[in-house]
Amino acid sequence: MAVYSHILLAVDFTPVTDTVTRQAMELCQAFKARLSLVHVVEFTQMDLSNDLVLPQELEIDQELMKRSKQRLEDLAEKLGIDKSECFVSQGSTRREILRLAKELNTNLIVIGSHGREGIQRLLGSTANAVLHGAPCDVLAVRIKDE
Repeated sequence: MAVYSHILLAVDFTPVTDTVTRQAMELCQAFKARLSLVHVVEFTQMDLSNDLVLPQELEIDQELMKRSKQRLEDLAEKLGIDKSECFVSQGSTRREILRLAKELNTNLIVIGSHGREGIQRLLGSTANAVLHGAPCDVLAVRIKDE
């Protein structure tokens, strides 16, 4: 069995965050591993036909980043994790998780997975994309849709 020393938990702030977080915390305790948290804010696109970036779009993105940072820090405090282990990025969720995993030299990424079927499976999911591009092991915590 692998031994994990640094785990990266990808948080999306959906109702399943607690389930995925519990799994990551259990692994951290079992392996006495360091835990880092990441949340990625996707770029907002208000008008696809407009080539100019509107100040409103920048303000919305900045506000989303600010709120996400606060929510992630609140979660870290609840879990007893230092704020220095919180990372909020903006861009492609897949790319940012993979970039941070490499940058932090993590050896396990924990992410939620809904196990979609049909066309959603063909299009792929964030968990699937992370799994196939990860520089380390990935634990996709299965989330049962109700």
